[in-house]
Formats: sequence, C-alpha cells, structure tokens
Amino acid sequence: MLEPGRRGLSRWRKPEDRLAELKRMRAIATLLLVTMTVVFILTTIMKSDQVWIPYVRAFAEAAMVGACADWFAVVALFRRPFGLPIPHTAIVPANQQRIGESLGRFITNNFLTRKAISRQLAEIDIAGSVARWLGDPVNARKLAAYGGRFLPEILKKVPRLRLGEFVGSLSRRGVDAIPAALLASRGLETLWAQGQTQALLDSAIEHGRTWLASHEDFIQQKVMEKSSRWVPKWLDAMLAKRIMTGLLATIEEMRNPNHPWRIELKKAIEKVIVDLATDPDMIARGEALKAQWFAHPTFLAQIEFLWTRIEESLYSDHPGQAETIAAAIETALLGLAKWLDEEQTLLEMANRRVRLMLLRLFLHRRVEIGSYIARVVETWDASTLVSKLELQVGKDLQYVRINGTLVGGLVGLSIFAATRWFESL
Repeated sequence: MLEPGRRGLSRWRKPEDRLAELKRMRAIATLLLVTMTVVFILTTIMKSDQVWIPYVRAFAEAAMVGACADWFAVVALFRRPFGLPIPHTAIVPANQQRIGESLGRFITNNFLTRKAISRQLAEIDIAGSVARWLGDPVNARKLAAYGGRFLPEILKKVPRLRLGEFVGSLSRRGVDAIPAALLASRGLETLWAQGQTQALLDSAIEHGRTWLASHEDFIQQKVMEKSSRWVPKWLDAMLAKRIMTGLLATIEEMRNPNHPWRIELKKAIEKVIVDLATDPDMIARGEALKAQWFAHPTFLAQIEFLWTRIEESLYSDHPGQAETIAAAIETALLGLAKWLDEEQTLLEMANRRVRLMLLRLFLHRRVEIGSYIARVVETWDASTLVSKLELQVGKDLQYVRINGTLVGGLVGLSIFAATRWFESL
C-alpha cells in the first residue's frame, strides 16, 4: 500500500509513464481476449467426452462476447471502431465543446467557491514560505544580484516624479499600517530581553561613579557656595565629604541587580512594554505622535534630502553601483526574512492579507477562469483531447475490458450450467 506522500506523487506521473501503463494494460486486456478465443476454438474442435469441456467452452464464448462488447464501448468513447461511421461513437470528439463548457463550469462551481478557496489557502503558509525562501542566503544573494543588475535600468525608464510619488505613497501606507506604540513595545522588549538596557544602566552607573569621584572638589565648592557664610569652612568640607561618600555608596549598591531601585525600574519598564502594546490611550498617543512627527517640516525636509541622494545613486552610472545596490538588497531581504520569522504576529497578519487578496482575485475572476478553461479545451484538436483524456482514464478503462471479459465468462458459464441442470430434470 502506498504511503500518503507516495500516493499523492503517483497522481502526477509523467505523460510518458502514463502512456507506458496504458499500453501495458491495453495489451493485457487484448491478450485476455485472444486467450479466450483460443480456448473457445480448442474446446470446439476437441473431440473428447470430458464433462468439463462444454463448461470451459461456454465460459470462453461468453468471455469473448463480454470482451468484444466492452472493447467496443471503450473505443467508442474516443474514436470510431475500425473507422466505421457507427452512430453514437467517437463520443468525446463529437462533444468537445460541451465537455469544455462542462469542465469549466465544474471547476468554477466546485473549486473556485469562497469556501473551497478559503479552505485551501488556509492550509498554505504563504508569508512563512516566502520568509524561509528569502532567509536562505543563496536565494537572497541571487535575487539581490538580479535586482542590482536590472533595477537601475528599470528605474531609468520610469519618470522621477512618478517614482517619487509611488515610493512616498508606499512608504506612507507601510508606516500607517504599523502601530507606533506596538513597534516601540516590541523594540523595548527586545532590548530588555537581550540585556541591552541593563548593560546601558550598568554603564550609566559606572560613568556616574567615575564622574563623581573625579569632581569631588567641584561638588565641595558648590556646597560651600550654597552654604551660609556663618558656617565654618571645615563644616562645609565635612558635609561635602559625607554627601560624596553617601552618593558613591548608593551608586556602588546599585551595581547589584537585586537592588530595590533596579527592581522598581525593571517593573516600571515591563509595565511600559505591556502598556505600549495593550493600553488604548498609549496606542492613540503613539499614533498622534507618529502623525505629528511625520508632518513636521524638518522631518519632511530630511526625508526629501535622503530620497534625493538615493535617486542620484540609483540613476548614476557608477561602475560599482550594481554591487552596492545588490549588497543593500541582500541585507534588506535577509533582515526582512529574520524579522518575519521572529514576529509571528506580523507573519500571521501578512498571511491574512495575502490570503484575502488572493481570495478576492480568484472570486472576482472565477467566471473568467472557467471560460478560459472551456476555450482551451475547445481549441484543442480532437486527437489532442482524446490523447489527454485517454492518458488520464485509459488505464482504468482497460480494467473495464478485463472485468467485462471475466464477468461475461462467469455469466455465460452460469447460464450454461443452469440450462444443463434444467435439461437434466
């Protein structure tokens, strides 16, 4: 018994393999007919009083009739038997147009429905497959090489104004699609999980301790300046010394990850990470800040300057331009693949959007797809249509011939035996 995977592959065998199987089964069916004919002839001319010979002859005779009848039925589907203009033969070529229309209608009504397409698309991880393909450095390098070679030539044929408008519109839609608060939450969460924030805090503590230790005289002077003139200088110096000692001791204690202040800071940052991702007020403030930021003249001027530099680079004919663009594309593709792989929420969102787009495309064009299938079938010549259908079902139809031979023989044998039994009464 074939395994599921092998069974699925067996449906997609090469045409030459199917043709070989068809010829083999056709030869077996024909050989069975010839065998029954030989048996019938031998049992007819054989002069013997053996009781079993008439029964064998009856079986062979009926098997011949069954084989010839089923041969005629199978052949009549695809062509005229012996080339004779027998009515209701060559059924497939005679109904080619109707077959094409029925096939197109069948696919439209059964395979291009919303339910069928949605179920099939749900089983395909489209964005994940793309991300995994792009994540392969070999694929990313090949695609980047094509982009570096052909992108400048393509862009030279596109008006700069339209290109700028397209890139701006595309970038704006991309920015609008990503919630600023959620993006900030993901970034802060990544930095915190990887220990970057803790390392930054440790570095700040060390810098603070070093700065205080090297500015002890400055702090003492400031204490004296703010102190009353009636306070003795030695008291000011002692007070400044105690302040420095206390500050340095506190900073030294904060090196410990379990220091209460650091624990409070950890809780506060984790709360900010959660609030940025879930709090409607934080999300709304993030979107408002994003809109304000992207509407600021300084930011827009910087974006325009950056795009101008990119345009100059893209439209230039520098010898190393293709390599530079390819390297940038490769880095971007690998980064995109890694991002998609790590951000399952983003991956699912991309899958939903791609599936919805494909669903709308198929549903909108389902009638046209059915009509296209019908037109293709109608344009085939009769021999092409016959050969394609025969390759698909011809092997099974040869089993019809074999079964017809055996079943016909058994029926004939049963009738002959029943007749002999009645005659003996």
